[in-house]
Amino acid sequence: MLRVAVVGSGPSGVYTAQCLVERDPEVRVDVLDRLPCPYGLVRYGVAPDHEKIKSLQNNLRTVLEHDRVRFLGGVEVGPSGVTVVRLRRMYDAVVYCVGAATDRRLGIDGEELPGSWSATEFVSWYSAHPDAVADGFLTGVRSAVVIGVGNVAVDVTRILARGAAELSPTDIPQSALDALAGSGVREVHMVGRRGPSQARFTTKELRELGGLPGVEVGVDEGELALDPGYGDPSGLAAAQRRNVEVLRGWARAGAGGAGRRVRLRFFLRPVALVPDERGRVAAVRFERTRPDGPDGAGGAGGVRGTGEFEEIGAELVLRSVGYRGVPLAGLPFDDALGTVPHTAGRVLRDGVVSPGEYVAGWIKRGPTGVIGTNRPCAKETATSLLADVTARQLPDPLPLLLAGGVEPVGWEGWRAIERAEAAWGASLGRGVVKLPDWAALRAAVARSA
Repeated sequence: MLRVAVVGSGPSGVYTAQCLVERDPEVRVDVLDRLPCPYGLVRYGVAPDHEKIKSLQNNLRTVLEHDRVRFLGGVEVGPSGVTVVRLRRMYDAVVYCVGAATDRRLGIDGEELPGSWSATEFVSWYSAHPDAVADGFLTGVRSAVVIGVGNVAVDVTRILARGAAELSPTDIPQSALDALAGSGVREVHMVGRRGPSQARFTTKELRELGGLPGVEVGVDEGELALDPGYGDPSGLAAAQRRNVEVLRGWARAGAGGAGRRVRLRFFLRPVALVPDERGRVAAVRFERTRPDGPDGAGGAGGVRGTGEFEEIGAELVLRSVGYRGVPLAGLPFDDALGTVPHTAGRVLRDGVVSPGEYVAGWIKRGPTGVIGTNRPCAKETATSLLADVTARQLPDPLPLLLAGGVEPVGWEGWRAIERAEAAWGASLGRGVVKLPDWAALRAAVARSA
C-alpha cells in the first residue's frame, strides 16, 4: 500500500488525489489542510455571487469522500506544526499544493496608508476566511480605486457596486453583507496601466459589470483609442476582440442616471497614494502611459510614461496586480519565480531530484491559468510520483499525528461546520451563511465530537 500526503485541499490538491487513486488501486491519500474546511480558493476565493463556479465544490467533495482518500483539516505544515522532514518520514511521498498565498505589491509611496489594501484581503473578508483582517474596509468610503484589470479586479469592483439585496441569497457572511448594505460607495474606478487589448479579465466577467441593477458603467473612448488593437481589432485573439467590443459599446452608450457608477480606466500607471490631513488615503496619483512600440504600436505589449499626471480621489484603494508564492520552511524556493524548483512535479534540491517530494498547482507553475488548468498539472505530478515511488509498508500516519499533539479535523468535523452554517443562515432568514472566524469554526467542530 502506497501512502501519500497531499498538502492543500484546493483544486490542485484534490485533482492530484483523484489522479492517484484512479491510477493506482493500492494508493491511499491523506489530504492535509491548515484550515478545517476543504476546497481552498473555491471556498475562499470565488466571489459569493458566482454560484456556478462555487458549485465545483460538489465535484471536489466526491473525491474527498472516496474510500481511499482522507481529509485531515486543521493540520499546519511547517515549523509550528508538522515539519516537512517529519511528514516525509510518515508517508511514502508528499505532494505540496499550497498555492500562492500572498499578493504582489505596487512598490509606490503611500502603499501602507490606512485605506490601502490588497484585493486578497478584501476577498478574504467577504469570503469569511478565518484569517481575514478586521472589518472596516468601507467606513467613510464614497469612492474606491481598484488597481488592476484581471478577473479578481472585476470581482471586487462588482462586489463594491452590487446591491446588498442581490448578495443576500449567497453565502456571504452577515457582517460583510451588513457593511455592504450600509456602504456609501457611489463610484468605483478600475484602472489598468496598459490598454484594453492587454487586460486579463474574461469577457464573461466583464459583461457582468454591465448587468448590475442600478449601476452605470462608463469608459473613456479616448483612452481606448490609444490602444492600436481598439482601432483595428483584426489582429487580436478572439477573447481580446470580444473584450474590446464590450468596452466599445459602453464607451458609446454615454452617461446615465444610475445611483452607482463604475469607471474603467486605461493607460494609467499608479505612482503614489496621496494622504489626507488625517494620514489616510485620499487619492491615487497616476502617470499617463502610452504603448511602448517605436511607432506607438506597442509591439512589446508594454507601456512608457508620458510625464502627464492625474489624481483620482478615493478613500479605499484595492491593489489587484497578481499573486505570489511564499516559501514553506523545509522546501527549496525560487524567490524570483515564487515557485518551488521542480522537473515534471519532482522537487529539486540544488538541482537534484528529491526522492518522495512533489509539487502541483500554483506553487509548481506560478499563479497562472484557471481552475481547470490544475487538472493536467496534477496529472503530470501524479504520473511522476507513481513512476518513482515504491511503498515502504508504513503504518497509518493518523495515530502518529495524534501522538504528536496534532488534532486533525476529519470529514465529520467538516460536515458539522456545514450543518452549523446552514443553521446560522436559517436563523438569519437566509440560505447557508459562512461562519466568520476561527472561534465559530472550532465551536462547530467541537459540537460534533
